[in-house]
Amino acid sequence: MYQHFKNFFEEVLQPETDMERRLLRDSDFCEGLRWGQPRFGHPEGSIYKHIQEVLRNIDALGVEGLTRKRLRLVAFAHDTFKHKEKRSYPRDWSKHHGMLARRFMQRYTQDEAVLDLLELHDEAFYAWRTKFLYGNPAAGELRLQRLLERMGEHRQLFYLFFKCDTQTGDKHQEPLKWFEEKVEGIELVPDLV
Repeated sequence: MYQHFKNFFEEVLQPETDMERRLLRDSDFCEGLRWGQPRFGHPEGSIYKHIQEVLRNIDALGVEGLTRKRLRLVAFAHDTFKHKEKRSYPRDWSKHHGMLARRFMQRYTQDEAVLDLLELHDEAFYAWRTKFLYGNPAAGELRLQRLLERMGEHRQLFYLFFKCDTQTGDKHQEPLKWFEEKVEGIELVPDLV
């Protein structure tokens, strides 16, 4: 059964690097790719379908070289461990799917830009949500500043992935627009959809 899914995922995700192919040979990774039901933000359901959308957006960016490799690697892994996430209250952020993805991917890469982006890929949304939905502007701004400090020189990489990830499914675009207006030092790209 696993071999069937491995072949299926190779066909639909079209891996471009040895590392991407190695991920699709990992049974734990493939388990996460299969997980998911249609829900708000992700009407496509299964994680692999969301990854397909993100990969199409990366293609639309037209980036090449290391940037493309990094973005694709993050796309492959960013939501793949949602099925293992613990959503207890209060929230244990060490069990967030981004942190689980980071820990898993440390077996495959030592690229801190990729690992940080995996861990923090939802953080701009959480900063926006804290400020605008939860009505705590100071905490939202602080969360955004911490994100930007952590991403440091890889702020553009974060932005590109945030754009590729946000412009999928039926996700609200307000967090992305806020990020584009608020954050200095990023080169804006046109909408991908």
